Amino acid sequence: MDDEIQRLREKRMQEMTEKMRHADKGAVQHVDEMHFQQFITTNQYAVVDFWAEWCGPCQRIAPIMDELAGEYGDKVAFGKCNTDENRRLAMQFNIDAIPAMMLFSKGQLVDRIIGAYPKAAIREKIIRKFGLD
Repeated sequence: MDDEIQRLREKRMQEMTEKMRHADKGAVQHVDEMHFQQFITTNQYAVVDFWAEWCGPCQRIAPIMDELAGEYGDKVAFGKCNTDENRRLAMQFNIDAIPAMMLFSKGQLVDRIIGAYPKAAIREKIIRKFGLD
C-alpha cells in the first residue's frame, strides 16, 4: 500500500513538473503545498500571492497579478496559493493577513507585500527586488 501511494505521489509530481515547464508564460499558476518548493526553485524569480476566496482585498489583487504576469511572465513566475487549502504554507511564512505576496529569488524569500496595494506599487517592488527594467 505504501509503495503504491509513493508511486502515485511520484507520478503526480512528474505531471506537475511537466505542467509547470510548459505553463503559459504570463499566466498565474495555482500553487499548493505539494508543489510550492518546486515552483519557487524552478523559477529564478517568483511571486506567490497568498489569498482566500472570502477575502475582498484578495479579489481586487487577482486581476493585478494577472496583468503583472502578462507584463513580466517571461522573467518572473507568478503563482497563487489558497491559504484555506494550504494552511501549513501560510503558517510556515507566518501569514496572518491576506493578501500576502511573497517574492522569491532563486528559492529564497527576499520580500513580502502585505495588503491590497495599487498595481504601480506592486510593480515597483518587483522591479526593484528582482533588478528588472
